[in-house]
Amino acid sequence: MKQNIALVPIKENDREWFIKDIQKAFATAATEEYGQSEGEVIPGKDIEESMDAKGAETYYITANGKIVGGTVVVNDKKTHRNFLDLLFINQSCQGKGIGLAAWKKIEEMYPETMIWETVTPYYEKRNIHFYLNKCGFKAVEFFNSHHIAPNMYRSNVVGGKCFFRFEREVK
Repeated sequence: MKQNIALVPIKENDREWFIKDIQKAFATAATEEYGQSEGEVIPGKDIEESMDAKGAETYYITANGKIVGGTVVVNDKKTHRNFLDLLFINQSCQGKGIGLAAWKKIEEMYPETMIWETVTPYYEKRNIHFYLNKCGFKAVEFFNSHHIAPNMYRSNVVGGKCFFRFEREVK
C-alpha cells in the first residue's frame, strides 16, 4: 500500500508528546547497545533546545493521516546550509520506507538548501545505514573524547560524545 507522507507543523500544546515520542524512538538502539538505562536517552531539555533553536521548524510525520514520527529541521535562510537536527519514526512503523519518504518530503520543503547536515550517535547502526546508503549523505567527521563537537549541547546523551557528522551536498 502506498503511504501518503506529510509533514505537519506541531502545535505548542503537543510539545510534551513530541518529546516523549522522540525519547521512546531513540531508546531502542541505546538499550540494544548498552542495556536498560536509568533516565532518558536524550534529555527532554536537549530536545526542547533543538525545537527552540533559531530557524528550527518542528513537524509531525504522518502516513495516511496517522502520526508515525517527527522531525526538527533548522533552516538557515542566509547560508542555505540546513541541519536535520532530529528525525524519528515510531518503532512500529520502521522498515516500511516511511523514513526515506519523509526525508524526500523534507528536501522538497527546503529547495534552496545547498548542504544538509546531521549527526547521529556512533551506535545507531540503523541511522548510519539510513543516512549513508538511503539518503546519500557522506560521513565527514567523527566526534569523540579526543575531537569534541563544537556547540554540541547533547552532553548527557547515552553513549557520551561519540557522534558521526554527515553532510549531503544538494547544489
